[in-house]
Amino acid sequence: MESFSSNILAALLFLLAFTTSMDSASAARPTAGGTNTEFIRTSCSATTYPKLCYTSLSTHAAAVRQDSKLLAHTALSVTLDSARSTSTMIGKLSHIRGMRPREVGAMQDCVEELSDSVYQLSRSMKEMNEIKGSNFGMIMSDVQTWVSAAMTDEDTCMDGFAGKVMNGKVKTAVREKIVNVAHLTSNALALINRYAALHN
Repeated sequence: MESFSSNILAALLFLLAFTTSMDSASAARPTAGGTNTEFIRTSCSATTYPKLCYTSLSTHAAAVRQDSKLLAHTALSVTLDSARSTSTMIGKLSHIRGMRPREVGAMQDCVEELSDSVYQLSRSMKEMNEIKGSNFGMIMSDVQTWVSAAMTDEDTCMDGFAGKVMNGKVKTAVREKIVNVAHLTSNALALINRYAALHN
């Protein structure tokens, strides 16, 4: 039974590695519209993780054009998709037989934190759609607060995997995905702050 669980875990980890590499490959593909992609590259230089920022957003260059609001909104959308898929993946991993109770607990706590993060990112996206000239400052303040809260949730999730709570392969795979979400969120917040600064 334990070897069956190990085989399932190995298969899930392989699938995780495969989808991560496919995401990276598709994000790195060159896109049409050099001016639009250059706008994204320049905007991403203001983020903490500019390479990730560019690879995650350059495929959206045609839709973003050279619009700072659309870029910030797209960054939120990409981050939200990543947070949702990571939460789903961790939820599935937490149900694999043979895991220790502390491992399962850390994963379930993380799913809860990521659910909070997804909620904060979702409401930020909806709120950005409501921006008008008169309410810009109030809405941007809310969005900045909510995206910051999402980052805190992701950091709390990562804290659950500190130390020797989990076995090596699961811990590495899960942390890698959570770190990616946290970095995407950081980049989205930087682009939101840049949009707010340009507007003012």
